[in-house]
Amino acid sequence: MVNKEMSDKVKSQIEETKERVARLHAELPKWELVVWTAGNVSERVPGTDYFVIKPSGVRYEELSPDNMIVCDLNGEKIEGEEKNDLKPSSDTAAHAYVYRHMPEVGGVVHTHSTFATAFAAARKPIPCMLTMTGDEFGGEIPIGPLAIIGDDSIGEGIVSTLSSSRSPAVLMANHGPFTIGKNAEAAVKAAVMVEEVARTTFNALQLGATESLDPAMVDKLWERYQNVYGQ
Repeated sequence: MVNKEMSDKVKSQIEETKERVARLHAELPKWELVVWTAGNVSERVPGTDYFVIKPSGVRYEELSPDNMIVCDLNGEKIEGEEKNDLKPSSDTAAHAYVYRHMPEVGGVVHTHSTFATAFAAARKPIPCMLTMTGDEFGGEIPIGPLAIIGDDSIGEGIVSTLSSSRSPAVLMANHGPFTIGKNAEAAVKAAVMVEEVARTTFNALQLGATESLDPAMVDKLWERYQNVYGQ
């Protein structure tokens, strides 16, 4: 249920966003990026100052459009959501900070996927050793600062790190990956891909690999993938 003062168009957009966000949460356990209730997906409601995010501590198989939470860009539940007495994700403040400071971002995802989080625990960026890394991330996947859940610290770290990087992913130190995208689907894809390249890079490092790709090649890979690849 949404605020009665909203237009029918905004109400419809909110309901559509709830459906997308609920559906996309199923991708996280499918790709083994989360366990139990960890992790979250959010998406900005198009043309509004709202976003949709999962409730805190609810298992993935119990998620549905009806229990998604609608928040304003300060991370507060909007009026009209009284029938949904669930609290939003504990990472809501971080998502809200990203949306406030990066207007081009339409989706945010947080996971604790094993290999990406291992790099985060070691406070090491994922080096650009694979053409896939160049394609998807435009260089190494950077490390963000250590920050604690509960205020704007995590959001500040995400924004400050990604503002100077082409990567749609940041490894928050001792915490795990956050990804961004033009919408929630793009951010989920980035979360899947960051774990894929983290796993392969980790194994390559065990074999003694040390060479990252030449920056000029990375630029070519990034340009082709962003502007030529696909339909």
